[in-house]
Amino acid sequence: MIHLLVFIVLFSQVAFAAQSLHINWIRKFSSTVRDEGAWLWGWVWAADGTVSVVDRTPPVIFPARPASFGIELNDPLLGYVIPLSSFTAACPQMPSNGTSSPHVRYEADPTFGCPELCTVGPHHPDPSESWIALVQRGGCPFVEKARQAQRLGAKAVVVGGDRNNPDALLNMYSERDASDVKIAATYIKHWDYVALSAMIAASNTSHDGLRTLSLLLSMEYSPWEWYSPILTFVLILLLPSLLTSITLLVHRLRAARAAQRERAPENIVHSFPWRIWTGSGWEKQEPAYVPADAAGADLEEGTAPHPSTSHDRELPAWAEQQVDCAICLEMFVKGDRVRVLPCFHMFHLDEIDEWLITKKKLCPVCKADVTRPPAQDAGDHASCPPSTEREQSSRESQLSFAESEQSTPSQPSPTSVPLPLSDDEHLPLLQEGSSSRQYGTTS
Repeated sequence: MIHLLVFIVLFSQVAFAAQSLHINWIRKFSSTVRDEGAWLWGWVWAADGTVSVVDRTPPVIFPARPASFGIELNDPLLGYVIPLSSFTAACPQMPSNGTSSPHVRYEADPTFGCPELCTVGPHHPDPSESWIALVQRGGCPFVEKARQAQRLGAKAVVVGGDRNNPDALLNMYSERDASDVKIAATYIKHWDYVALSAMIAASNTSHDGLRTLSLLLSMEYSPWEWYSPILTFVLILLLPSLLTSITLLVHRLRAARAAQRERAPENIVHSFPWRIWTGSGWEKQEPAYVPADAAGADLEEGTAPHPSTSHDRELPAWAEQQVDCAICLEMFVKGDRVRVLPCFHMFHLDEIDEWLITKKKLCPVCKADVTRPPAQDAGDHASCPPSTEREQSSRESQLSFAESEQSTPSQPSPTSVPLPLSDDEHLPLLQEGSSSRQYGTTS
């Protein structure tokens, strides 16, 4: 959970820092792809903008959405907004000579800005001036409205919504090639269009004899410019997988850290003494590595305090009598390398090293933590487990019984007969040669 919170905080900081930067590569990429597939680009890659009436104090700002066709407004565009219905009318029908290719014809309406429109009356805007056409949705495609406004000399066109979808902020696109449109086009909501038309009708400002207002078109570039419905859909699909992956990663990290704490550091294991069984006794060897300063080490970093190992003290008698490995259950043979743990239990060197370093830091026999110093007991028998003391007593009884039989084989002493061992005191059978070396023969 801590790792997940850290990831969320870092992601939030990166997102917040990105808001203060201009994503120029998105702008360049969008302007390149817009002309190649405007209809698809308009649905996938949506941007936002504003339409501001700067003649008012404070300015009246309407939310807008630029079209996927036409030029992109890298800088705000200031101009006079003029409804096309104030100086245009439907052009008279031109008779066809039968040789021209058929074209799609729309019902000309100056309110909708559908072709073909012609200027009427004595007043009309000068094409050299920066003016913006105002039309309403309906009657013809959006791109045809932009072409008509461009033919009349407008620098941009503002399309207002219709009554059927008054609160919709649409993304205008063209299903066909719209590379001939060289002006900006933007869309505003229906009620914003109604308010803007009413403000123009009540305006005292005129340009070329036409009522108008000063309008500022701008696009808002932000780190979230790339937001679109399809990206939201993809994010919804990927979010569960992302959260699941993060959860699994955190779980694996926790499991790895827990497993690391359960294992013994390699340098500590290699510092334990080891011996070689020569067939008649143990040949002592020095540890391969002794850590110089392990007092302040940390198990989280893979180290542990260096325990007081068995090479610092003499082995007790019961430890010298170990003849088999509790891991592989094999008897020690001549030449075997045997590791001596701090609890004085002995195992084959390779087997116990692998166990301590990769599995557990506990002795396989007594479950003692090899990374902790063993308790300093008064004698060897205090360090020996109770079961080991009983085993040693049983061995001594067997020895006394064997010696009494050798001295008086025909008259065994009743007191020298050993007591039968219980099931939990069962000892492995020792070879004749190994018994003699365990109990210190002088021959």
